[in-house]
Amino acid sequence: MRSTQDWRRATVRRITPLSPTVRELQIVPEGGCERYAPGSHLQLRLPLADGRTLTRSYSLVGLPDGSGAWRIAVKRCEPSRGGSAAVHALAEGTVIEVLPPQNHFELSSRAPQTLLVAGGIGITPLVAMAQALVARGADLRLLYAARSEAELVYVDTLRALLGDRLQTFVSAAGQRLELTTELARLHPQGELLLCGPSALIRDAQQAWQAAGRPAHGLRFETFGADATAAEPFWVKLPRHGLQFDVPTDQTLLQALEAHGIDTLSDCQRGECGLCAMDVIEVQGRIDHHDVFLGPAERAADHRICACVSRVRGGGLVLDTAFRPDPR
Repeated sequence: MRSTQDWRRATVRRITPLSPTVRELQIVPEGGCERYAPGSHLQLRLPLADGRTLTRSYSLVGLPDGSGAWRIAVKRCEPSRGGSAAVHALAEGTVIEVLPPQNHFELSSRAPQTLLVAGGIGITPLVAMAQALVARGADLRLLYAARSEAELVYVDTLRALLGDRLQTFVSAAGQRLELTTELARLHPQGELLLCGPSALIRDAQQAWQAAGRPAHGLRFETFGADATAAEPFWVKLPRHGLQFDVPTDQTLLQALEAHGIDTLSDCQRGECGLCAMDVIEVQGRIDHHDVFLGPAERAADHRICACVSRVRGGGLVLDTAFRPDPR
């Protein structure tokens, strides 16, 4: 965990619309921009209208270019968990707080062939990866799926960079990305790096496993929970003697922390599993939006990733790590 001293002020220098729902921000931090490796992300502390702040992470777009600014691109989600709405409310000249770039989605230099796969706004970390791979003369392909042509942001840049090594798939035009077919074309020691919604990640995990490929050859990053209509649900914590409701604009993790329940967490995108909790009982059904739990674990509903998953039609009883001190 980083200390509070690492946060610094930064100014939104320029905002550029890329599509009807995506805007790119150039962010200039005090003290200058550190260089970063492909796959890095920037953590932002965003101001809210009620005076609170919200912390979110966004992938850095493109390799460092000497412009003195970091670039991120954010899609306005409907409904929003708060982050995309807060970013889209920013104006040029707004001062926010940022942490230096961090990287949990590193690009390997050893693979004989690399397949990059992006779903929607998941293209953002892959732009720098494609640039870096081209610069080193690597064997690569990039598959880019989106709902519409308008949502294929950065496609012109990527087409100029990659030529026929870029293939796009637009679901509105009836085009579908078939991961099983694409993996059959990948070198036996090749690597797959992808970023997109949790459903795409789960499909890739299943296809990768079915192909008998080594686990270390698949790396991924999600861009948060799927944008689905949230509903409130109740939570009971027998060890704490607590029961409370989780409103639609709050995650389970946020609700636990608001009620003084210390909960381990890191990625807050359903990837790392650090916030996974044991479920004693569930009424209704759990909406699993993580990519950490396997299919059997999600079907059993015995664990929940508190950062992204919710409950529909009721609530759940949780067993936390808390144990009262013996007296």
